[in-house]
Amino acid sequence: MFRDLIPELEHHFYIIAPDYPGFGNSSSPSREQFEYTFHNISTIIESFLEVLEINQYYMFVFDYGAPIGFRMALRKPEKVLGIVSQNGNIYEEGLGPKWETRKDFWNNPTNEKRDSYRTAFSRETIIGQYTEGTKECSVSPDGYTLDIAYTHNEDYANKQLDLIYDYQNNIKMYPDFQRYLRENQPKLLAVWGKNDLSFIYPGAEAFKKDVKNAVVHLVDSGHFALETHYKEIGKLIRESFK
Repeated sequence: MFRDLIPELEHHFYIIAPDYPGFGNSSSPSREQFEYTFHNISTIIESFLEVLEINQYYMFVFDYGAPIGFRMALRKPEKVLGIVSQNGNIYEEGLGPKWETRKDFWNNPTNEKRDSYRTAFSRETIIGQYTEGTKECSVSPDGYTLDIAYTHNEDYANKQLDLIYDYQNNIKMYPDFQRYLRENQPKLLAVWGKNDLSFIYPGAEAFKKDVKNAVVHLVDSGHFALETHYKEIGKLIRESFK
């Protein structure tokens, strides 16, 4: 997803964009070898940065990256120089209507409810995640075609279903993430595809409650705002973190 953004930033920052375990080109250990939780993924990324001897950094967090990145910031706030949140939510007011159904699953988990989320990995659903809220023909098929290909990896769906179930623990940590912001006041840019149905734009505005100088910018796009607005977002990042 960063393929177009990186050229906009490469002369201004040293950039790394690792795939999480079980995602993209990173290894995908079995569920017996690795418990797929947001906490565990955050510790893997933390260790990865230590191996690279990256002691301080700016974070770009998106979707699942928000609870992963904010866990890291909460544990080691001195390492975080600033944060870009692109549809990376840490507020109750940023949760769209679909989360009510997920809360029902978390409160009353059954195999039937778990299996109902397998539709989240269908071709149609993935394409919709990329194109909903965008202008017609504005999204390249490259991103969603690659995502669809990754769904064929061994036991992909069950690993992702584990993360859907674990997401409830992210919401429980929202007050801690917000406390981190209030106490540390990092440089923060919240740039949001305002038509996102999953993480709705009040979640972007909410950052202003906790970060005095937060910059909030809405773009006319959906969840994957980089697909359509990478140049605008790149410019905002350069201007916000000079």
